[in-house]
Amino acid sequence: MYSDGWRSSVGPSASILSVVGLNFDFVVLNLTKHSSYLIYNAALFFSPEIQRQYHEKYGYGEMIPVAANDVAFSIHAVLATCFISSQILIYERGNQKVSKICMLVSSAAWAIVLVCLIISWPKHSWLWLISVVNTIQVAITAIKYMPQAFMNFSSKSTIGWSIGFVLLDLSGGLLNFAQMSMQSIDQGTMINFYGNLGKTLLSLVVVFFDLLFIIQHYLLYPTAKNETNQILIEEAVAPLIDSPEKSQENA
Repeated sequence: MYSDGWRSSVGPSASILSVVGLNFDFVVLNLTKHSSYLIYNAALFFSPEIQRQYHEKYGYGEMIPVAANDVAFSIHAVLATCFISSQILIYERGNQKVSKICMLVSSAAWAIVLVCLIISWPKHSWLWLISVVNTIQVAITAIKYMPQAFMNFSSKSTIGWSIGFVLLDLSGGLLNFAQMSMQSIDQGTMINFYGNLGKTLLSLVVVFFDLLFIIQHYLLYPTAKNETNQILIEEAVAPLIDSPEKSQENA
């Protein structure tokens, strides 16, 4: 979300709060991803039964690969994404809408979870179930950045896409690697990497796409900060917003 000086029907100096430039498919997929990751982290951290199944598979001397900070991260991510979703509902969003493909992907993800829940229920295969959920969140992570990256490429602009979010996201991905590496050194085993493969793959995907966004923002589509180039910025994003006159013409 950002605010800039669009020329609206109120007057030339009027400004509006806008989510134009933020891809809505990214937000929906992000909510699906973080919700499934929260299920995995919370279940493995709080459930003694799932922890027992984990130790039976990987060894009783191994540390549970989910810590309190992982659960806190997931809770914060879900709440933050819900907050961003609420901004989409109340701020100027132009002609954007969630695509049918995005809704299909999200619905398919939760349908798979439901089917796996039915399958795992009789034998109480909870570790397998949350492993499937973890795999889904990795797959969604690989998909969720694509609409935003393509939108930036199509508009040749990153206006409306927060580079601060990207830098913090990249820091989180790198710190994930640092945490798992320190745990592996402390335990003298690589179990933290393949025992929680979802977290490892998640970090790799996050780092890759964040580096792509950094290249887009600073190298491919840099935004000048002086006032003269504000006109160019408005012209780049304005087509995404339907003006009152255009709406009347299309009516």
